[in-house]
Amino acid sequence: MAKLIHSMIRVLDEQRSLDFYQKAFGLAVAERVPFDGFTLIYLANPETGFELELTVNAGRDTPYDLGDGYGHLAVSMEDAEAEHKRFTDLGLTVGKLVEMPHDGKPFARFFFATDPDGYKIEVLERGGRFK
Repeated sequence: MAKLIHSMIRVLDEQRSLDFYQKAFGLAVAERVPFDGFTLIYLANPETGFELELTVNAGRDTPYDLGDGYGHLAVSMEDAEAEHKRFTDLGLTVGKLVEMPHDGKPFARFFFATDPDGYKIEVLERGGRFK
């Protein structure tokens, strides 16, 4: 059986991205691996074995074009409303808190945060299929 282990995004400013992911999700550098022309930085926290891989290309000075395809990372947290307030208080870019029913029952409670490079991260309240 396959096991998901990481997702990779390209970032322009290493420190700016590290600050965001630490403040927002408590992710810390698990490993930083420099290569000729680029660096891979693996971020993790003790709650999961899944990692976020940041790729920083040397000499890049313009933002990446994220295209018009819609994709996102998703994380689960205990209390979406409390996290929305915390993110807002930290000055992070967040969308509105949404409650989404399905077949007349609660399905999801979430908001989206935007990282410094424009990537969207869905912050879902734990419950149901979102553990």
